[in-house]
Amino acid sequence: MDTVIIDGLSFALPLFIMAIGGIYSERSGIINLAIEGLQGFGAFFSALFVVLISNFLDIPMQKLLYLALFLAMIGGMLFSILHALLCIHFKANQVISGVVINILSMATTVFLTTQINSIVFGAMSDKFQIGTSSRFTVGGLSSIPIIGAIFKNIYPFELVIIVIAIFAAYVLNKTKFGLRLRACGDNPHAVDAAGAEVSKVQFKAVMISGALSGLGGIAFAYSISTNFSPSIYMGYGYLAIAALIFGNWKVLPTFGACLLFGFARSGGYFIARMLELPSTFSDLIMILPYVVTLLLLIFFSKTNHPPRALGDIYDKGKR
Repeated sequence: MDTVIIDGLSFALPLFIMAIGGIYSERSGIINLAIEGLQGFGAFFSALFVVLISNFLDIPMQKLLYLALFLAMIGGMLFSILHALLCIHFKANQVISGVVINILSMATTVFLTTQINSIVFGAMSDKFQIGTSSRFTVGGLSSIPIIGAIFKNIYPFELVIIVIAIFAAYVLNKTKFGLRLRACGDNPHAVDAAGAEVSKVQFKAVMISGALSGLGGIAFAYSISTNFSPSIYMGYGYLAIAALIFGNWKVLPTFGACLLFGFARSGGYFIARMLELPSTFSDLIMILPYVVTLLLLIFFSKTNHPPRALGDIYDKGKR
C-alpha cells in the first residue's frame, strides 16, 4: 500500500501543477491544448542547460535540481509565447494552435537533442541523461500507518510543486489579477469596461501556464523518465487537461482528479507485481489513467461548466 501512495503522489503532483497551468489559461478564455508541448519543451530547455553545466563545470547533477526546476519554468514560459501570439495577437484558432505547438515541440526538441549530443558530446542519442532525483523521508510522521506513506521517499520537487500550487491557487482566487483573469474567461467586455486590457491579462495567463507546464515536465524527467527523451511526450499534458475538465476548472477538484489518475497508475503496477504478471503487461497498465479519464468524462461531462468565453476570439468592437 505504501508503494501505491508514494508512486501515486509522485505522478499526481507534476500532473496537478500542469493542470493548474491549464486552468490559468482556460479561465482567461484561451484554450490550451499545448500543455503537452510546453511541458516537453520546458523539460528539454532545463535538461540541456543542466547537462552542459554539469559537464563543463564538473558539478554533480543532483546539486542542480532546483536550478533545473527554475530553468524548466523559464523554458515553458518562453515557448508559451508562441501560443499566446498565435491565439491573442494573430487571433488564430486556439485548438489548431495547441495541436501544432505540440507537434512542433516534439519534433524540435528531439532533433536538437540528437544534434547537440552528436556535436557536443560525440554520441548519437536522443536523450539527455539527468539521472533520478534523490528522495528523503520525514522521520516520525512516516511511521504513521497508511498515512505515513505520504512522508516517505519524497522527491524534493514534490514540495516545490505543493508550495507553488498553493500560491497559484491564492493568486487565482484571492487577488485582483486573479479576478480579472477569471472575468476574461466569462465576460471579457466587462474587464475591458473596467479599464483593464484583456489581451495583456490573457497573455500573462498563457505564460504562467507555460511555466507551470515546464515545471511538471522536468519533474517527470527526474522521476519517471530519469532523462529527457521522447518518452516525455506520453500524453501527460492531455491527461492534465482531462483532470482540469473533470475538476470543472477549479483547483481543489482538479487535485482530486490528479490523485485519482495517479493512484490508478500506481495501483495498476502494484496489482501487476502482486499477480506476478509478465513485464509486457506494464504497457497495458499505463493506459489505466486514460481509461479512468474516459469513464469520468462520460459520466460527469454534463455537469461541467467551462468559462463562458472559452475559445472565443475577443474583439473589442463587438458587444
